[in-house]
Amino acid sequence: MLGFIRSDLAQFTAYTPNPGGDSGKAIKSVDRVDANESPDDLPIELKEKLTWTYQQEIEANRYPDGSHQALKDAIAHYVTESASLETPVTSSQISVGNGSDELIRSLLITTCLRGEGSILVANPTFSMYGILAQTLGIPVVTVERSPDNFEINLDQAQRAIAQSEHPPIRVVFVVHPNSPTGNSLTASELKWLRSLPDHILVVIDEAYFEFSQTSVVKELAQHPNWAILRTFSKAFRLAAHRVGYCIAHPDLIAALEKMRLPYNLPSFSQAAALVALTHRDQLLAAIPPIIAERDKLLATLSEYPGLQVWSSSANFIYIRPRQLKQNSLSQIVQQMKAQGTVIRNTGGGLRITVGSPEENQRTLQRLYQTFEKDSHFGYS
Repeated sequence: MLGFIRSDLAQFTAYTPNPGGDSGKAIKSVDRVDANESPDDLPIELKEKLTWTYQQEIEANRYPDGSHQALKDAIAHYVTESASLETPVTSSQISVGNGSDELIRSLLITTCLRGEGSILVANPTFSMYGILAQTLGIPVVTVERSPDNFEINLDQAQRAIAQSEHPPIRVVFVVHPNSPTGNSLTASELKWLRSLPDHILVVIDEAYFEFSQTSVVKELAQHPNWAILRTFSKAFRLAAHRVGYCIAHPDLIAALEKMRLPYNLPSFSQAAALVALTHRDQLLAAIPPIIAERDKLLATLSEYPGLQVWSSSANFIYIRPRQLKQNSLSQIVQQMKAQGTVIRNTGGGLRITVGSPEENQRTLQRLYQTFEKDSHFGYS
């Protein structure tokens, strides 16, 4: 390794997007159900609106609006409306990032650098919390989840916080519902999060809020040490535009604004997010059919004796072969890819995004072919 590169980087593993796909290629003949994207592209009329916006309103030679003010106002209105909040969320409680990843990184820089803190995660969960922390030299404390329902082992978590001293745990990351397992926070987990002291930041990632319709945003006013992350990449179909946002106490938002890079969100991405929010009723109308497809997948797969299948509150499902042999998950992923379906091997199981009805049909057929031919493993 080059002498000027940090020696500890050799021990890191980079996050690999779409690991089962073909690098650099978006091949439409392959069913890509590995990244929890929407199966539906933006409607053509909204693409045409964005085309007009780019041609008529965006000056390519000018920097984007670095304040994101119009987008922050629209997000604040959406958050307030979707939660029926009596006290409206304001733009001072919103920070916008180039994807939620940038916001996670800013939160870590704001809280834990210079040996001031470590983070707590419960695996399996979204791996970027740990990856980003490690790249910043921030220790990552991990605890387990129940093998039955993936609830956080709260005894382990509480002991970890009590025993962490140098550096202390400064941030707890949870996903609601969790990725890759699809389970929402339980009453016990929420009670524990509410009990954490104010000097610990609780980051609740609600990337799949529009699918679960479960949020803690109504509790933010009572918990200034809570921050909620959300994204436009899933339900709003804007994964290509990389727009995420954080809802939090104004003091935390002010700190995040100090950490983010200037002009971090391109003008076209801001325009896309504004169009999506303006037409949210049209875009979000696709969610009930996706949930119906998810439930059909779950019902069908649950009949297959060779699989463990868990319920899901998101737009993906999580399964695991009951007879799990060494490297068998990787082999399944490769066999599925060879048949034309890309799924994700993560956390000791297989995460499969809910696709279109046709994609879901092919997913089931190819899983059937990959495992063993069983007459009742069908789909209708």
